[in-house]
Formats: sequence, C-alpha cells, structure tokens
Amino acid sequence: MIDDYLRYLQRVRELSPHTVEGYRHDLSSFSNFLAEEGIEAPELNNREARRYISSLTRDHRAPASVNRALSVLRGYYGFLIKQDKADSNPFISIPSLKNSGTLPEILFESEIERLLDDRAGGDDFFAVRDRLILELLYSTGCRVSELVGIDITDVSVRSGSVLVRGKGSKERLVFLGEKAKSSLGEYLPYRNARIRSAGTSASRALIVNNRGNRITRRSVGEIVRKCSKALNVPKNISPHTFRHSFATHLLDHGADLRAVQEMLGHANLSTTQIYTHLGFDRLKAAYVSAHPHAARRGNKDEI
Repeated sequence: MIDDYLRYLQRVRELSPHTVEGYRHDLSSFSNFLAEEGIEAPELNNREARRYISSLTRDHRAPASVNRALSVLRGYYGFLIKQDKADSNPFISIPSLKNSGTLPEILFESEIERLLDDRAGGDDFFAVRDRLILELLYSTGCRVSELVGIDITDVSVRSGSVLVRGKGSKERLVFLGEKAKSSLGEYLPYRNARIRSAGTSASRALIVNNRGNRITRRSVGEIVRKCSKALNVPKNISPHTFRHSFATHLLDHGADLRAVQEMLGHANLSTTQIYTHLGFDRLKAAYVSAHPHAARRGNKDEI
C-alpha cells in the first residue's frame, strides 16, 4: 500500500520526485517501527500511533521533522480509508508539535560579497562553474533541486530570466542580476567545451560536472560547504542559506512581500512571512544597541 500511495502522489498529485522521496523515507521509517513492534499494518490504534510519534521525539528529531512525518502519515491513512484498507485515521487527532521558533540562518550582505569575492580568482572550469553556482543561488533564490534542473534552453540572457520547476512541477520565472549574467557568460564556453570533450553533446543541463553530465544536489552542497570554509564566519552554510539570504535582503531593501512570495515559489504567504521576522530581529538588535533608553546600562551615574 505504501508503493500504491507513492505512485498516487507522483501520478495523480503530480508531486516532484524529490518530494515523493521524502514521503518514502517517512513511510519506510513508520513501516520499520511497525515491524519492530509486531503491529499488524495497516490497522493501528491511537495509542500505538502516539507511541510512534513519541519515538521520533526520543530520537531527537526536530519539531519540524516530526510534524512533517505526522502530516505524511495523516495523508497516508486518508488514502487507505478511501481505498477501503483502513477504517479510521489514528493520526488525525494527534496535535502537531510547537515549532521551536528557530529562524533560518542567513548571510549578511557583507558576508555574501566576501564569499563571492573569495571565489573571484581562478579561471579554470571548476572555479568558473562554482562561482556561477553561488551567483545563481543568490541572484535567483531558487532551491538547489531547481538549480540542478535548469536546462540551457530555460535561460534567457536577453530578458535576464530563468525558467525553473519547483515543488509539484510548478514553473516560475526567476531573475538574473548583472553579476550572475557576467558569471554565466564566463561559464558557457567552459561548459560547451566540457560537453564536447566528454562526448555528452546531447546534454541539456546548464550546470554540468567534470564528465559533462548534469550536476547533482549533493555535489552542489559539497561545493557550497567547501566555499564556506574560506568565508571564516561561524555559520553552517548550505545552498538553502542563499535562498534565505535572498529573501531577507529583498525585504530589507523594501521589496513587496507578495512579490518575494512569487519569486520564491511559496504557495502560502505565511511561509514567506518568516523573513519579515528576520528583518524585525535585526532592527530590534540595532535599536537595543543604539537607543539610550532601550536597555539598562547598569551605571548609577545615569540614574
């Protein structure tokens, strides 16, 4: 039934392969729990369902991760009920965990400039390609899965835009800044030469690896981590850090929230609103550090 549900998600719901793989991971974890506990699937009572969710918490899974698994299982049992394979949904009454409120890590504008400047040197294939990857992540705000899926025909240098395919195979246009355009122009001759030498002339991918094939998400993550070591700031930088930074910097400079929502490809405005909190926290920190009456100074002479 898990395989049937995953096929339903892919063919009927048209979820992306990456999203379906996430569902598969959560459902496999649940299936392993049932086997270890000797519970006959799919019938499950509420107490057993709660025990499974509690086991995720004991494994130190983050609240967001536990809530995602809970959402997956609610959907799975809803599917089973429609298929007459289950009588009730044991997960429907289990409340989601409260989010810890941890805000995503971002890079300040000065840190972005330092990182990109640090990569400015070097004129071989790898240096030029890696510089373009960083520029595209920051210029477009796209997800790493969207970045690696870009085809050469998706890029319009004239209009300064790129067609990307997001969650649920939804398409949207993102934009190239002048620095990204410059990096792209520098990279394309290297890409074409690499494809010819590797004998992969049919490759449609914009970003390719040493063998001329489409680069993977994992490789992009490794490139970002390698580049971040040279940045010398105490932050855990990933490709998604550039997406967070992209949104925060746009809002800091007065961009409309709904426009940022469209550029990020968020289905709900509430998802985008977290970046307004990032800007608020930075403003509050500036206020507390600079305003004479913002905090106690601890100096009796001032009383």
